[in-house]
Amino acid sequence: MKTNFIRILIFLLSLNAFGQAQEKEINQQLQTWVSINTVAKFADHWGVIGDFHIRRNDFVSDPSFYFIRGGISYIPNSNISLNLGYAHMWLAPSNPDWSTFSDENRIYQQAQLNTKFGNVSILQRLRNEQRWQEKIVNDRSSGDWRFTNRIRYLMSFTFRISDKKSWPQMVLSDEILLHFGEEVVYNTFDQNRFFIGIRKNINPKWSYDFGYMNVYQQKYSGYQYDMNHTIRLFFYLNTSIRKKAPSEIENSGDE
Repeated sequence: MKTNFIRILIFLLSLNAFGQAQEKEINQQLQTWVSINTVAKFADHWGVIGDFHIRRNDFVSDPSFYFIRGGISYIPNSNISLNLGYAHMWLAPSNPDWSTFSDENRIYQQAQLNTKFGNVSILQRLRNEQRWQEKIVNDRSSGDWRFTNRIRYLMSFTFRISDKKSWPQMVLSDEILLHFGEEVVYNTFDQNRFFIGIRKNINPKWSYDFGYMNVYQQKYSGYQYDMNHTIRLFFYLNTSIRKKAPSEIENSGDE
């Protein structure tokens, strides 16, 4: 009886030690994220899209990633767009002693719906991504790649706060990202992105949004998280290759 009690006690202590070792770790970071996002129509229902993003850590001191994306867009009307394309990321190492960037190749498919109710514009976006992420070992490329499939859903609300066109609009959005694959064991939840800020038209073609984005991301370990407090400035260009009015489809932008 005493022997069994000791065994149970040792087992419970082992579980407690394991639980403490796996206690959630949250890394708080301050970031800056700047991008240019374009949509250019070349036919009544067709256009090309292109984005370029820079994200920096520790406000602007250290690199986080550089990102480019391109694709083709089918636009049946001003409310709907369907996109297909390719993207590439150069991801900075999280280890401060390393200098080798990791490459990521990405293919994506996207459906976007724009609706309006009174003074509120609603953007919904569903994006599916196939991602090949390079593995870096001891600050060198290992030649191995991690494949994951990621699904993202974004809902964004834009509110008109004044009848004056010179006033900016209010933007509130949230996006959840889930990914799947053989190596995704502890973090099917990838990240959540919440944004609050303003949107302002510069002219009929150019606009921007500016504000605060909270990026909460779970790492592959399952118990490590990044809480990124991000200052976001995104520029948008909607234009036409032909001599017609620019596209009315909004490019939702973020990486």
